[in-house]
Amino acid sequence: MRTSARRLFRHLMRHRSTRVTTEGTRFLFFTLAVAVAAINTGNNLFYLLLAMMLSIILMSGIMAEYCLRRLAFHRHLPDLVYAGEPVTATVVVANRKSRLPSFSLHLWDVTGEQDFDRGLTVWQLMPGASQILSYPLIATRRGRLRFDGVRVGTSFPFGLFHKKAYYPLDGSVVVAPVIRPVESALLQGLALFGQDFSLPRKGHGSDLYNLRQYQAGDDSRTIHWLSTARTSKLMVRETEAEDQRRVTLLLSLLAPLSHERLFEEAVSLTASMAQDLGARGYQVRLVVGGVSSPFGQGEAHLLRLMEILALCERWSPDGSERRSFSDDGSYDPEGGSTILFAPWGEPRKLFRGVRPDGIVTESMLQGRLHAV
Repeated sequence: MRTSARRLFRHLMRHRSTRVTTEGTRFLFFTLAVAVAAINTGNNLFYLLLAMMLSIILMSGIMAEYCLRRLAFHRHLPDLVYAGEPVTATVVVANRKSRLPSFSLHLWDVTGEQDFDRGLTVWQLMPGASQILSYPLIATRRGRLRFDGVRVGTSFPFGLFHKKAYYPLDGSVVVAPVIRPVESALLQGLALFGQDFSLPRKGHGSDLYNLRQYQAGDDSRTIHWLSTARTSKLMVRETEAEDQRRVTLLLSLLAPLSHERLFEEAVSLTASMAQDLGARGYQVRLVVGGVSSPFGQGEAHLLRLMEILALCERWSPDGSERRSFSDDGSYDPEGGSTILFAPWGEPRKLFRGVRPDGIVTESMLQGRLHAV
């Protein structure tokens, strides 16, 4: 019985709460003093003043309650944000009352048990009207940022009490890892731009590799007619091998709790390298745990990779989920280069059967942490 009453009290306090302001405290003490004076003296003027002051208190509660009633909220969030980078979020507040306006509304975002003040205030909202409020949103860490609702408060009309009401309004946004510039020295150390990878080679593909003079046996469909007309010689078009511009990024999820910061740095570096390679024209594939994306380019593909990295979770080495990519068959090489990110452990042992072209080890990640 006591537990049920406590839950009911918490529910009521979550949806409705009233706080006496500093001015309200002074007014209540003054009202009490007038009441004592009226009882002791029996003066009708004191009783008249007391009745007026009590009516002001009653009017404050009723008018504040009507200001907070029949409001509707809609939240607009971007599909993906990056940790540490500000984005614009909007909240639409509408007054569903047919006659009475609402005044002096202040809004808070509610996440879990915390209220976040975004500095959103609506001074007047007429019946049937709505207003759009925008504010900068900065997520401090990757993952899924959830919103439970909106809390709205008002001190109208006299500022004696601050009354709040809670409106459920679910919403979530995926927060991608922090993106930092990738050092050229790191790319060279991974042999990503070495002789076997960075130099283009002839093969099947769509990008231009070379223009040369026609030779016996060449396919007539490869003749480049513009160059032929310009040089008065038959010129053919050679293409660059597509797998030359492919990169697979493998991220190990195995790391103890003591390596939490190194693991987050590995996730951030993987995201930064995916964005950097995509900007350079590479087709990027991401393999994280049991999730494997196809090769791809473009903004939509990059957003998908960022979402995978935003929602990945660290695996404890002592847990039952410990396994390697070769064990569960989630990694299947499809040409191009492979870069492995291992924030903990020996990469060769963690990924049996995988032959990466570059490895980002624990020591390399520690060096980046000291440099940041």
